[in-house]
Amino acid sequence: MTGNPEELAKKLGLRFNDPELFKRALTHRSADSVNNERLEFLGDSVLGFVIAECLFEKFGSADEGVLSRLRSILVNQSALAQLARQLNLGEFLILGSGELKSGGYRRDSILSDAVEAIMGAILKDQGMDFARAWILEKFADSIDRLSMENWQKDPKTRLQELMQGRGLELPGYQLLSQEGLPHDQYFRVECKIQQMSLAAQGEGTSRKRAEQQAAENMLNKLTEEMSIK
Repeated sequence: MTGNPEELAKKLGLRFNDPELFKRALTHRSADSVNNERLEFLGDSVLGFVIAECLFEKFGSADEGVLSRLRSILVNQSALAQLARQLNLGEFLILGSGELKSGGYRRDSILSDAVEAIMGAILKDQGMDFARAWILEKFADSIDRLSMENWQKDPKTRLQELMQGRGLELPGYQLLSQEGLPHDQYFRVECKIQQMSLAAQGEGTSRKRAEQQAAENMLNKLTEEMSIK
């Protein structure tokens, strides 16, 4: 770990009554027997509930299957890891020496678990109302982009259809790096749209997941630059 937890808490708009609770949320099991696994379990539950409740209200005509699919778009390892990167959590994680050497601060599974552990810590320290508000703030943009028209389509499909609809060339995907042991690999992929001189990267535990994350990041970039909803 290179960052101070108090500095991160301030950046996230958090002020803990019990600072040790937040420190524990950042502590991976490789570093200490007192770690974030229990808080991650709690955070996973509160995140699932808050997002489910929000989608239930937002999509009044959607059945259970559609709501489940919409929730899975928002609440998954890649999406949570991407949120962790936006919050720069990697530089604040407390990892054992082995995980530090192998780049654990970049791994989707470790990053996503830390995000959920922070949510669990917020719930324990600040209560449900504050936890709900904080989660919905962090997921606001992603929730706004959801629609009944695109819930069945993965990011690569949505990006391809967007390019085709605007008469633009299809995006290309390039593998940038592949790290780790055969049973625990980590991929980094770049998505490029040459015609627009745009690029976005994605990471994941398989090349497919990395490509999907890169496509999602490209969609986000296009949303900002072209005001696409």
